Amino acid sequence: MAGRFVKIGGIAAAAGGAFYLYSAGGDPKLAQKKIEHDAASASAKVRGDLPGHEKEAKKAGEEGYEALRARAEDLANDAKAKANQTGRQVDRKLDQYRNDASQKLEDVRQTTGKDLNAAVDKFDKSVTEGASKSKSWIGSWFG
Repeated sequence: MAGRFVKIGGIAAAAGGAFYLYSAGGDPKLAQKKIEHDAASASAKVRGDLPGHEKEAKKAGEEGYEALRARAEDLANDAKAKANQTGRQVDRKLDQYRNDASQKLEDVRQTTGKDLNAAVDKFDKSVTEGASKSKSWIGSWFG
């Protein structure tokens, strides 16, 4: 009989702890403060006197502080996550600009190289033609 009572009591305690942890959003400190506040208010109701009211008010204040701390921590984590995401977006944009600039530079280099080769070929052709004409002209003197 005592073993059954211990098992039932253990299951009830675990369920109560899980409830408080769930209602605190997974924050164990906040869950602990909620348990303490509820215990203080239950104690005040059982006794029915005003001295317990001060303890209940103190526990309510502690619970409020823990809830505020947990919310501030969540907001700070969200802000950090957004900042990291924005930083990654900026990095991606800069990489894209760098790649675009590199591609444009390569295109300009190739175009300039083609134009330079065409100009050199044209110059070579005109020099060769000029040399062959002058050769034939000089050759016509000697005969």
